[in-house]
Amino acid sequence: QNLVKELVALSTRDRIHAIRDLPISLDEKKHIRWVLMGKQLKFIRFLLLSQSFRRCGYSISSARQSLELWQGIMKEIGGKFGSSVLIYFVFLKWLLMFNIFSFLVNFGFITIPLLVYNPFSSIPPNVSFRGLEILSGAGYFQHTVLYYGGYSNETLHVLADYNMQLAYFFTIAVYMLLCGITLIFSMDSSFKKNYVLADPTSNSAWQLLCSWDFSITNERAVRQRKNNLRVQLKESLSEKAQRELLTLSEKLKHFGVYLGSWLLSTGLAVGCGASIYYLYAANWSLLQEAETLLVPFVVSLMNLVVPLFYSLFNKFEPYSSQRRQIYALVVRNVFLKMSILAVLCYYWMNVVAKKFSCWESVVGQALYRLVIVDFLFLMLGSFFGEFLSNVIGTRLLPRLGVPEFDVARNVLELIYAQTLAWIGIYFSPLLPAIQIFKFLILFYLKKVSLIQNCQPPRRTGRAAQMQTIFIALLFFPFFVGALSMVAYTAWSLTPSEQCGPFRGLNSTFSVVGVWIDDLEEIAGSQWAVWIYQHVIRSEIFYFLISLIIIVIMYIFWQVTQGRKQLIGLLRQQIVNVSVFGKISLKC
Repeated sequence: QNLVKELVALSTRDRIHAIRDLPISLDEKKHIRWVLMGKQLKFIRFLLLSQSFRRCGYSISSARQSLELWQGIMKEIGGKFGSSVLIYFVFLKWLLMFNIFSFLVNFGFITIPLLVYNPFSSIPPNVSFRGLEILSGAGYFQHTVLYYGGYSNETLHVLADYNMQLAYFFTIAVYMLLCGITLIFSMDSSFKKNYVLADPTSNSAWQLLCSWDFSITNERAVRQRKNNLRVQLKESLSEKAQRELLTLSEKLKHFGVYLGSWLLSTGLAVGCGASIYYLYAANWSLLQEAETLLVPFVVSLMNLVVPLFYSLFNKFEPYSSQRRQIYALVVRNVFLKMSILAVLCYYWMNVVAKKFSCWESVVGQALYRLVIVDFLFLMLGSFFGEFLSNVIGTRLLPRLGVPEFDVARNVLELIYAQTLAWIGIYFSPLLPAIQIFKFLILFYLKKVSLIQNCQPPRRTGRAAQMQTIFIALLFFPFFVGALSMVAYTAWSLTPSEQCGPFRGLNSTFSVVGVWIDDLEEIAGSQWAVWIYQHVIRSEIFYFLISLIIIVIMYIFWQVTQGRKQLIGLLRQQIVNVSVFGKISLKC
């Protein structure tokens, strides 16, 4: 066996000479040769089998990529406009997956069991579909499973006992939990890749050596990208020098301009929120169905017009880099949208919840109208913001030129639309179905508008870092705010007594206590009761969880700092070696 192993390791020619020189008989040499040939055949078969498996894996991967949604369109957009514009469409596709998953979960665990148990509609005979419901969400839709009030609080007896209260509560809770986990992992992965290991001191070197967008294939876009790179290098090299050349009076002047712009933008956001509150308070007394569209119309109009004023502020602010200008614009738009959403949620939770008998369905209708009207304004924004700008820039005022696609503003509009869907998941479980159609139409609308009306951006930032910022904004404050709204509703507000799955309970979360009380009477379920009473309802448990999370975060922070120091030491060693090499050459 040892001899065969030694011979296998040799080449074919050396193996023949080694067998010929062996002091054994001819029959034994033939036997050794046959053994070696058998081992070679096994090795060849193994290689062929591994190659076939590898080819099968490649074909499966290629088929999966070809079947991936909008793969060809994504390549076309990336080839013509680059990765910075492609971010919008990747983000839209990502949010579409969220809504498809939400719809499948809600429809499968909440709606289908109710429809199987009671297939006949509970719509009154005097109520008919008139068409206006598509915009208002009231009337005919009010008596369907689109809203909270259309669901029963009974235990359904279909193939087995199905508790609608537990199904409604845990479906929404698990979906929000999975969304939060997905966002956290996505944000962590993107942040670690694009910020933690990035060195701000090597920004110019990164722009020169690593910033070329290889997805670009269009000739005009290639020329534009070269010009972008040249301009960015000039800006990055001169930014620090410009800050150092500023005198004290110029710095004070810039600070005054910044302060005035921020005060004005903050005042605009607060004023929009206050006007929405008083408009809502006045509009609830109007009982006409069409008049309920006034508030969503004004909200969408503010989201369309006020960001244009914010863009105007940037014309007068002396920012030393475009990156800071974009960040300022994003923060102002986020504050505006959060102000409006905070006022709406406050009014729904403190006024509507006390004024209407089935207030959850009323809030669901309000969110439905906001989603629909926001979609209409997004289409109008594409027409007025891109099509008309293209017509004016190419025919009336050629010096303006072809407009660029505003990635930051469009992505923030997607984040706002998704926040409405997250808030409405409790009040309208089938609202994600509306979002699916909305995002599908919006994708093709924006794709056509981009190709027909826009040009590649003249100045681009790092696309990967922009995507990280957008994911972070989607998580905080928007997802956290929506989760807080749903949690406050389930924990503190009393459900309606006349409709919905939680009628008769002090709060939505009380359904868990009722379920635990029922489990106490079932043999073998004492472990679940003990976990609920001594773990879930224990403050010490949440204190320990928070402490563990803080310790883990501290450990990861220390590891990150250690890696940064190691990278710095390695860079310094490279510099020292290069300097030592130059000195050696001179000597």
